[in-house]
Amino acid sequence: MLRTTQWGLSLIACLLLTGCNDYLAPTDSLEIAAKGIHAGAFSSQADYAIVGSIHHGGSLWQIDSKERLYNWNHKADEATTIISADFSPDGKLAITADPYTLVMWETTSGEATRYWTAPGEILDAKLGPNGRLALLGLSDHSAVLFDIQKGGIKRTLPHGNRVRSVDISDNGRWALTGSEDYHARFWDLSNGKQLFDIKHDDDVQLVTLSNDGSHALSVSKYDAALVWDTKTGEVLGKIPLRAEKLKRGLQFTSAAFSANNEYLLTGRPDQIVQLWRVETLTLVNQWEVPKRDAWKPTGASIVAVGFGQQEWTYLAMSSNGFIHHLKL
Repeated sequence: MLRTTQWGLSLIACLLLTGCNDYLAPTDSLEIAAKGIHAGAFSSQADYAIVGSIHHGGSLWQIDSKERLYNWNHKADEATTIISADFSPDGKLAITADPYTLVMWETTSGEATRYWTAPGEILDAKLGPNGRLALLGLSDHSAVLFDIQKGGIKRTLPHGNRVRSVDISDNGRWALTGSEDYHARFWDLSNGKQLFDIKHDDDVQLVTLSNDGSHALSVSKYDAALVWDTKTGEVLGKIPLRAEKLKRGLQFTSAAFSANNEYLLTGRPDQIVQLWRVETLTLVNQWEVPKRDAWKPTGASIVAVGFGQQEWTYLAMSSNGFIHHLKL
């Protein structure tokens, strides 16, 4: 049974579907790529960011100093098309992925420690604790738990179509996968057993786990975003994203749970970042990040979001090449 209140549904309908424009602006913005980015990620500690630039490939940035520390490309003198990136839970290691190769890096030295050819076309990649395993979403209708230290597949998690999005808990025990087969699935990685299967009405394009693996978000294209309890499989709430009348449906392009699981931060393809209270799925506040050129129609998708080091501060990375600092 959904626990979203009637007031909350009315607020969501107004804010998401009728276009109420009550948005906060970023308090600060840092340009990280002149021509835009393909993908990016923030460390859980909010001190580092990985940027997959369109023209310059991968790089590691220190957020507080606004400094690019290292160039992270998979081949010398060649810009890599980074399609996914992630940090280990402690922020000491990171991975970058192009469609067919995977590299693990040390964040302190900037050195590459592992380089692998992927077992299939990579669509998404997440790094487990201590850099031992990586979870890969592949185009071959599966996700795989890949041994990034020694190479080889430890577990195969099957789907009926391409696996667009994956996530792994901080302890490496739990996995969440989302596929174009309309399903989001929750797995026990200790034995490869599927625990829950949530059916959507369209392609599942984004999945996110809380750090402890107790909460899951699964988002399907122009359909709905569901928050659910991974202990029971119960759907706790729903954010409707369907098209209504002449308005096109919405999507979420990035999401993160707070460390205490009380809040959910989401990014959209239309420059909007939203903060939700998880228990009721009511909207706390929302921001609009600026276009690079206000007079051109091209907007910006939010490719990564994160919670800041100070209370009520947040981070958003936009596809037009900026890291934005947000505050309530």
